Amino acid sequence: MAGYVSWPRLTAMLQMVVCMAILCSSPAAGHLRKLAALVEEPSVVLTYHDGPLLSTSGVIPVHLIWYGKFTPVQRTIVGDFLQSLGAKTLEGTNAKLPSASTWWKTTEKYEGAASNKAAPSNKAAPSSVIMLGKQKVDQDYSLGNSLKRSDIAALVQAAVKSGAVPLPKSNAGNANAVYLVLTSEDVTVEGFCMSSCGFHGSLNLLPHQQSTKSRMMGKEEKHQQLLPYAWVGNSASQCPGQCAWPFHQPIYGPQTPPLVAPNGDMGIDGMIINIATVLAGAATNPFNSGYFQGDAAAPLEAVSACPGIYGKGSYPGFPGELLVDKTTGASYNAHGVNGRQFLLPAMWDPATKSCQALV
Repeated sequence: MAGYVSWPRLTAMLQMVVCMAILCSSPAAGHLRKLAALVEEPSVVLTYHDGPLLSTSGVIPVHLIWYGKFTPVQRTIVGDFLQSLGAKTLEGTNAKLPSASTWWKTTEKYEGAASNKAAPSNKAAPSSVIMLGKQKVDQDYSLGNSLKRSDIAALVQAAVKSGAVPLPKSNAGNANAVYLVLTSEDVTVEGFCMSSCGFHGSLNLLPHQQSTKSRMMGKEEKHQQLLPYAWVGNSASQCPGQCAWPFHQPIYGPQTPPLVAPNGDMGIDGMIINIATVLAGAATNPFNSGYFQGDAAAPLEAVSACPGIYGKGSYPGFPGELLVDKTTGASYNAHGVNGRQFLLPAMWDPATKSCQALV
């Protein structure tokens, strides 16, 4: 699996702050803030491993597979978010900033040329634009309501085979689309709430044509068509303290009041954060050979390398200083289409080699 949305790393940070607070026996919030500032995260440097990137491929359609019961409003929120990532209209003179599309533009700094491996630059890069693709709704739980990770790939295969979602235009090479499976809150998925809130990987559509012999070189060559896919679950009734923070109190660490969700749905707004995480990972490390740090089996990627950071002054248990809607009291840091507001996580910026939040 190329990458996943992990909460254990954030949990460890929260536990460290709690332990420090207990040792120093200070109930003061200001003292806790100072203690948190002493928690130094190891330096993050995502290395390019010379593989293909979606972030340099231009338009990236995201095809949705809805598994389980979602309301029309919930599907609209997610659809608006994906459209917001590619909405150039938000960048005009009357645009409300910061926007979801400006957040996504950071992926364009992840350059694919091997010569730029050591130090990606700020020079003009190919445009990376998310586009809402086709959608399939599976409200009948075709594989049941308890899924293994392999079932996620099976759902993608079935959707492609049935024609509900399209194959890429080219039948050769790797796809520049992402197939995103979203499961409702009554569906359990292997590893969900225990090790991850979502993941992305790639699926070989040519399993029976895995390799051929090259007559010229006498070497075995693999022929495959890899489709990047991802999964995110609705944690509202299973583990909101792990996968919907900061819209729900965390199960560990400082128990600060949860933030008001900008779209009025704690589970869906939590999913938006995790969808953003897996899409950024899929764009910059689609086949385990892009940008990441650490073990390729459990890598730190564009967003997962920056856990718990949403705004200026963040520390474990505190997401940072955010924008607040005067009417609803909801916290957010990005504007989207149709008047939407979203909370998006910080992303590692190759130009500054640091985690950058929108506010």
